[in-house]
Amino acid sequence: MSSPKPQEGICGLAEAVGPESWSKVSCPCCISAQVEPLVLIQLADNVQPNTKQWIMAMISAPQKSGGAGLLAHPGEDASWGRIVVAAPRCTLLKATEDLGLCKADKDGNMITFSFNDRDNFSGVDDMQTFLTLAQRQYIVKYQLETMRSVRDQRIPGITGDKGGLKSRQNIFQKLQKAKVILDVFPLRDEKKLKALGREWYSQKRLWGQPLDSIHAYFGGSVAFYFSFLDFYTWALVPPAVLGLFFTFFLPKWGSTDGNKADPFAPEAVPQSPEADSDQPVSGLMVQAIFSMIWSTVFMELWKRRSAALSYRWGSITLTERFQEPRPGFQGELGINPVTSRLEPLFPDWKRQMRVGLVSLPVVLLFLGLVVLGMLGFYYCEAVMSSFHKASGSIFTAILSYLPSIIHIIYTNMLGNIYRNVAQRLTDWENHREESSYQNHHTIKVLVFTFFNNFAVLFHIAFFKQDLNLLRKRLSSLLILSQAVNQFTEVFVPYIVDRFYSSAEKELKEDDPEADHLQAEGSLPPFPGLFAEYIELLVQFGYLSLFSCVYPLTAVLLLLNNITEIRGDAYKICCLFRKPFSPPESGMGVWQAAFEVLGFVSVVSNCWLLLLAPRVQALTDDAGLSPATVVIYAVMVEHVLILVKLILAFMIPDEPDWVRIKREQIEYRSMKAVSQQKVEKTRASELRPAKS
Repeated sequence: MSSPKPQEGICGLAEAVGPESWSKVSCPCCISAQVEPLVLIQLADNVQPNTKQWIMAMISAPQKSGGAGLLAHPGEDASWGRIVVAAPRCTLLKATEDLGLCKADKDGNMITFSFNDRDNFSGVDDMQTFLTLAQRQYIVKYQLETMRSVRDQRIPGITGDKGGLKSRQNIFQKLQKAKVILDVFPLRDEKKLKALGREWYSQKRLWGQPLDSIHAYFGGSVAFYFSFLDFYTWALVPPAVLGLFFTFFLPKWGSTDGNKADPFAPEAVPQSPEADSDQPVSGLMVQAIFSMIWSTVFMELWKRRSAALSYRWGSITLTERFQEPRPGFQGELGINPVTSRLEPLFPDWKRQMRVGLVSLPVVLLFLGLVVLGMLGFYYCEAVMSSFHKASGSIFTAILSYLPSIIHIIYTNMLGNIYRNVAQRLTDWENHREESSYQNHHTIKVLVFTFFNNFAVLFHIAFFKQDLNLLRKRLSSLLILSQAVNQFTEVFVPYIVDRFYSSAEKELKEDDPEADHLQAEGSLPPFPGLFAEYIELLVQFGYLSLFSCVYPLTAVLLLLNNITEIRGDAYKICCLFRKPFSPPESGMGVWQAAFEVLGFVSVVSNCWLLLLAPRVQALTDDAGLSPATVVIYAVMVEHVLILVKLILAFMIPDEPDWVRIKREQIEYRSMKAVSQQKVEKTRASELRPAKS
């Protein structure tokens, strides 16, 4: 059997394998003349044909027999080291109910899907319209991970302990740990991907993204990230306009003598009390108050947008499921006391000992390295400052930025090293659930990221109380980080597309029978959105915490993010393997991280107000002691936090129409459960009693 041409994608693969080669289904409604290949399983090179046949039989077996209830295809022949997997209609529909997805009924209302009431839903006969490609592919992965042996048995062709299966043991994880299954990834649909690319990153428009198409192809997690990136980017417009106004139009904003200065230099903001104290309200004060209000309104409006998207994408009522052990979880086989299933067990006290005695000290060690770098920065800054004062030349003025540049490079290198260390530490802690693993990893990285990126800025602002140094440091951070980001987001993808992709296209033209599946398998796996969210979180911190001292912060971030959207879109479409994406109802832990920064911004901007020349002049004229000023500042800070809470309360987390729809879904679900109980009671009453 010949492989499909690369440009044909899933459709070409479906035509190549043919419906007659797939494993058979017993359900009449699942029989179809066209089978859609969804997922590819990569086997080890030394896997025997009988082992592959056994794996295919388990994939095709019904769930009551320990299988996945899916369709399997051997590919070219029994010795081919791959298995192509598809899903029959009933398996997709039952999994849709298990996941708690909402779908439109015949009246157009979104309600929680029920397999027993499937005929009441719109489009239920066509799985390619009823479920998105991302949902269908995730369901295949979900079904594969539920395979469990119903008895003690051996895997054919595998000797030793690796081939032994005990009753109720997870088959898929056993095969992965035995290195029989090397990789599992969803297949790309080249036609849909090209159409998405034309609509997404190939267009010259700046406004809007095809979020529904992104959700349909890549799934909820990717769609929510790009929706947030789009929303955040255009939320930067108001602070950017305000920053431009202060830079170009506010009198005496640029220099002490009232002349216009270079707006993109860090000295383009008030440099001394003389430049600012004669104004009734300074630009720094307005920026600080605006940043506090903006961060609150932005997050509250995002919650409303997130709720609307969650309803539109049918993930507003996702079901909480008891999580299976993640593939990397290690332990001695035993019976889980909750599920009575055979699975690896690892004592909680051992995990806590690892966290407390190893992970925590390592994290503290890296935080100490951050402090060491900060001390080195101050030393170099003092040396360069004295050198510039002695010389006074333009060359030494430029060199005065060298300590900041070196320290930025140091913090970036330290951050990259720490991310790898945090990953290994979290692996070693051996968390059972994927959610617990992700939470511990995220907390480690967030704590270090906050300390690594903002410790120097906080120290300069609140201990050294040097606004000039704070401006210079923030401007250096923004300019250098944006330059590096533009290089990685625009230039690197262009080089890859210009040279690597061109060579690949020439190879395909020379070999029209090039293996499409081999090409997909050679792509690197998608690294996830962790680094992207971290980048946005750091941006948000610069803007909400310190932008009042450098008004052009939002302008630089806005220009960067316009290209960031296209760069990220191109990378996920062209440079990486298509990822699995579970249904999501929002950003998860990242939303909480942004909200925490929003609260910290109140404290930061409130204390930066004390450093405003106008405020200092007022306190000096009033003869207030430093202790009294601090007391007043704490009072103002608490008042502003209260205002922030009131503002957040006044803006509902979800629009009224979403709240009404959600309550209607909950009401219909409760009514359906009650109706089922009534029907069961009637059936039991009508059933004749046993004599």
